[in-house]
Amino acid sequence: MSYESPAPVRQSRPAGAHVLWRCMSYLRPYWPFVLGSYLLLLGNNGISLAIPQIIRSIVDQGIRGGDIGVIQWGVLILMGLTLLRGAFTFLSGRWTEVASQSVAYDLRNAIHAKLQSLSFSYHDQAETGQLLTRAVSDVDRVRFLTGRAFLRLVEVIVLIVGISISMLLMNLRLALLTLTIVPFLVYVALWFGNRYRPLARAAQEQLDDLTTRLEQNLRGARVVKAFAQEMAEIGRFDDQNIRLFDANVVASRTRALGLPLMRLLASAGTIFILLYGGQLVIGEQLTLGELVAFTTYVSQLLAPVRRLGMIVSAVALAMASGERVFEILDARGEVQDLPGAEPLGPIEGRLRFEHVSFAYFGRHRVLDDIDFEVQPGQVVALLGATGSGKSSVISLIPRFYDPTEGRILLDGQDIRHVTVNSLRSQIGIVLQDTTLFATTIRENIAFGRPGAGEEEIVSAAQDAAAHDFILEFPEGYETYVGERGVTLSGGQKQRIAIARAILKDPRILILDDATSSVDTETEALIQAALARLMEGRTSFVIAQRLSTLRQADMVLVLEQRRIAACGRRTAEHTAHDELLEISGLYAEIYYRQLRPQEEVVFR
Repeated sequence: MSYESPAPVRQSRPAGAHVLWRCMSYLRPYWPFVLGSYLLLLGNNGISLAIPQIIRSIVDQGIRGGDIGVIQWGVLILMGLTLLRGAFTFLSGRWTEVASQSVAYDLRNAIHAKLQSLSFSYHDQAETGQLLTRAVSDVDRVRFLTGRAFLRLVEVIVLIVGISISMLLMNLRLALLTLTIVPFLVYVALWFGNRYRPLARAAQEQLDDLTTRLEQNLRGARVVKAFAQEMAEIGRFDDQNIRLFDANVVASRTRALGLPLMRLLASAGTIFILLYGGQLVIGEQLTLGELVAFTTYVSQLLAPVRRLGMIVSAVALAMASGERVFEILDARGEVQDLPGAEPLGPIEGRLRFEHVSFAYFGRHRVLDDIDFEVQPGQVVALLGATGSGKSSVISLIPRFYDPTEGRILLDGQDIRHVTVNSLRSQIGIVLQDTTLFATTIRENIAFGRPGAGEEEIVSAAQDAAAHDFILEFPEGYETYVGERGVTLSGGQKQRIAIARAILKDPRILILDDATSSVDTETEALIQAALARLMEGRTSFVIAQRLSTLRQADMVLVLEQRRIAACGRRTAEHTAHDELLEISGLYAEIYYRQLRPQEEVVFR
């Protein structure tokens, strides 16, 4: 069985040309903007190549020839070309930015959609800080690559070719002498790019680690303060920050060597022209206008070539970011719709585990030969010590993970043969670690059914014993709950989560110790609501309370990855009573953990 590769894993690096081509392929839907911007670039470069020739005519025919008309017309043409070049530059830059921003928009949507589609095993290993860095800063660097960076790179190449041809046509010997620096420039630029790219990636990966550390500190701020670990966390963050500083220093050292070297080579061209070109003018083998044109060409070339190092470094950094973005987009999800999978129609809720075993990441075995069958409408309670496999059992039902052995049948159909969305749409879940979104209470309750009406939302809240405390807030159902519901108590969050499940009206209900964070009075209200909700629905409850076990139609006792005992309700006795008679393990759990609950109730 294949498993998806998590984001932090350093995979084999694709070739730079492949990454560059793949980044640029995202421009395909916006080819009119791209084509327009590059045509304007060619027009702009054409104007740049024409300007030295106009200056040459002004010097040779206007100034030295004494023709004021040539000077006047030449100046007017230069002014017109300058204005036209400004317009071309504006439109080219604008269209390039539209196209590159569209690429960033598409990439962020693709990353978000991919992360939503990847199964739990991916998110179990991935670090949130790394994913955030890749979705924001790395995508922005790819945007720059597909926009101005690559445009400027093409501009430099076109200018070098155009200027080289123009200079060769004017004076072969002087042009060859001047252009001898071009191969050295190209070599240094390529050397710089190859050296800088892995250093840039290393710095980005260290930024991932720093972001992860910061994200964990922010999310765990209360725990840090509760344990008085502020200074320790500051020290850990400082260690990560130093590593990022060192990585950036190494990268900047290479950059500090490459950029001045390219500037030095570019400036050498001007020196050659003035030294040798001046001798040719004196010997009347070259006109003064041609010498001025030569120096103008070189000055036009100097600025782009000086930027070449910065462009190459930016391209190298963006390509490293592109690799990291594509690592997410290329990750394979373990849980996927199989070819030919069909939507799941209305179900009765009969569920069967057939000799199911499961291992996280194919290595850590947590379930071994789980075999049982639940009839529609029955309530199944799962009981066992921490790590016995209770949460793993309920995680397999909505296909958060797939079994490594065996199969799970729903109404006689293997759940791997139906689409994931259609399966999960008929399952309601209330997890022990309640997650609420930083929005209103209303939107949190209606999360599973965004189109639910006001009466349905209120009714679900009432059934979950949440309506009264919601109305105590000044803004009622429009109250914002803060990130992860931090402004609510644990019991309030769980009741809202239960209301969310009630509103969804599922055929299968999964409750992961849903009443663990509420007081006895609230628990009684919720238990009554859940009893109404469970009617006619197949329900799985991870139980820690005796009241839940007494209501269950089936109780599964798990120990060391297996079902150690199973009790069933009959006309004569409850599943709880049967287990007390047949299972020493259950009896031990009852007398040690559950019976004290009865004593508390009767006091």
